[in-house]
Amino acid sequence: MIRSSNKRDELLRRIVVYLETHGIADLSLSPMATELGTSKRMLLYYFGSRENLTHEAIAVSRPHVADLFGSAEDIAALREAATRLWQAITVGAQQRPIRILFQLLSLAPTQPEQYHALADEAVHAMVDPLAKVYRNLGVAELDAQAKATLLISGLRGLCQDRMITGDIERTDTAAHLLIRTATTLP
Repeated sequence: MIRSSNKRDELLRRIVVYLETHGIADLSLSPMATELGTSKRMLLYYFGSRENLTHEAIAVSRPHVADLFGSAEDIAALREAATRLWQAITVGAQQRPIRILFQLLSLAPTQPEQYHALADEAVHAMVDPLAKVYRNLGVAELDAQAKATLLISGLRGLCQDRMITGDIERTDTAAHLLIRTATTLP
């Protein structure tokens, strides 16, 4: 049996919007299905399980660091890509979807059996491609991982601060300082 990828893709897009609003902590397929105008059976048909549905929604909703940073061949391009990431998560296309990632990362420490592996994968999906860019710029492996972690985790933390406090000027200034710091090579 062939599953319609267009219907599945559209349903996944709507699931992401649902999760942005309702969260993942107490996710129940029945209420989700009702709100999405489908059935729990169809959600399971397309995604197999609640866990797989959550996994796919998180994967498709997080910023794609490899796409943003992949072509950065020098420090100027790296800084430009980091600035685009900051804009995407604060005022651009990733502004709402990043909320799902924040939820996942805050659930992982208290419910590790359910969320740790998924959170770990989400972190590495963002840090590892950026570490590769740093390595290509001549940064040693450990330093490349550290700089990528500093930039990704720092921007993510500043974005969360901004969402909570609404302080745009302070978080923008901090983000630009972080970008300059994390993209300075020895």
